[in-house]
Amino acid sequence: MTAALTVDGLTVRIPVGSGVVHATTDVSLDLDAGRVHALVGESGCGKSIVASAACGLLPSHARVSGSIRLNADGDSVEMVGAPERALRPVRGRRIALVPQSAATYLTPVRTVGSQLDETRRHLESRFGVVELLDRVGLAAGCRDLYPHELSGGMAQRAAIAFALAGDPEVIVADEPTSSLDPALTEKILTLLDACAAAGAAVLLITHDIAAVAGHADTASVMYAGRILESGPAAEVLDDPWHDYTRDLMAALPHNGLHPMPGSPPELTDLPDDCVYHLRRPGSTFSGGPTHLLRSGDRVVRTRVGGRP
Repeated sequence: MTAALTVDGLTVRIPVGSGVVHATTDVSLDLDAGRVHALVGESGCGKSIVASAACGLLPSHARVSGSIRLNADGDSVEMVGAPERALRPVRGRRIALVPQSAATYLTPVRTVGSQLDETRRHLESRFGVVELLDRVGLAAGCRDLYPHELSGGMAQRAAIAFALAGDPEVIVADEPTSSLDPALTEKILTLLDACAAAGAAVLLITHDIAAVAGHADTASVMYAGRILESGPAAEVLDDPWHDYTRDLMAALPHNGLHPMPGSPPELTDLPDDCVYHLRRPGSTFSGGPTHLLRSGDRVVRTRVGGRP
């Protein structure tokens, strides 16, 4: 079965005053309809760049190679290198973004309802404002509220309502539970589960690995712009193969809060090879040329000639 969204060898370089940011390197992901794919890793590893690239929202001066294809009903759209006129009919209708800090994306002087109505009219949505609010668990009266009157959880649910307006095939949720308490986090993740159950492919981008358990079907672990491990979420989280994934899991409260070694690297002017060995000396997976090695339905990045 063809994936709803295919990311193949995505490499993004962003020139800055001090050098070049190696935002992503050779990132490949498949998002299947009806499933939640979690992209996890520490803050600053390039996850949000994947979200921006998938939605055609990278800065104009970014240098991009690789491919991001939206696939449905035999109609495939290449997002990388597409002109803005080609992306406008795709965003919102076929792929939608749920941003982190959702309230900051709303116009502060207009009610949620007026902005949602404008969005649904632009997308020629088959859903009404109240229906969209109801789908995300918000009362009809929320349409009359201004963004500053929404709690963090309400704002995130409103952002999902905006994303659902165009009935997209792919939903990219970028840190949708950032700064939310555990109860609200669970509500947001359950809502994204419902979106997948309704047929959407969901990319859940988060640094909160504990929140992924029980919600993601597939998990990919990212470090310094590279995918280090991918596979069924339960297997990756319960039996991690890569040193980095093992260290991430060991740092969780229920695993003893073991501190991560070292600090994440700056992405500016990174070496060409995976650099986790600089934090974990003696790593058998990093240090020298690496490649993604497949074993069954799991993939791990390891040194050339190594084994998972």
